[in-house]
Amino acid sequence: MTTRLYVLDVPENEGVVDVAKNLPDVTVDQVGPYYRVSSEGDIVIDRRATGARHAVWYSSVAGLEGSKITQHDKDALRVVRR
Repeated sequence: MTTRLYVLDVPENEGVVDVAKNLPDVTVDQVGPYYRVSSEGDIVIDRRATGARHAVWYSSVAGLEGSKITQHDKDALRVVRR
């Protein structure tokens, strides 16, 4: 099963998506108004690398598919397979 998270395609989330696109073994595509971030392993996004302020950071995840969040704090977002 694949690890997947969805991020709404709005300008505020561009930093999160840009960092995800540069992660090894992670693919990013679009499904309707969302970016789908997928990997066969864990997805770990460093908050500081995104440039996102806290309010944007904590609201950037629009949904998960077959996955769960194990870390979402001021340092990183970690999504793993369920």
